[in-house]
Amino acid sequence: MNAPLNTGFADRLKTASEAKKALLEKLRPKPTVTDPLFAERAAMRAAELEDVRRERAEAKAAAKQALADAAQAALEAQAALDAAALDAKRGERKERKALTKAEAKAARDARYAARKARR
Repeated sequence: MNAPLNTGFADRLKTASEAKKALLEKLRPKPTVTDPLFAERAAMRAAELEDVRRERAEAKAAAKQALADAAQAALEAQAALDAAALDAKRGERKERKALTKAEAKAARDARYAARKARR
């Protein structure tokens, strides 16, 4: 067979080497275009993250404050109930004392009347 291109061994090695280099060049990472707004975007992301963190902290503080307010309201309600119960107890005691005073006065008056009747 005749070699139409008349290529020798060195030419084939050179062609193979160039093909390998071309394949490696395809796989080599290309230099990327750097974004001119890269730093600004990073700052914007950091600001957004800070806003989200601040909002979450505010929501957490509001929930904690609401829980504390509810606990305080429950304590105040219990204190009001205790005070009302104490006032009712004192009122009942005053009524009992008033009744016993009235009964004692009635008994005294009855003894006085009996003594007057004997004379």
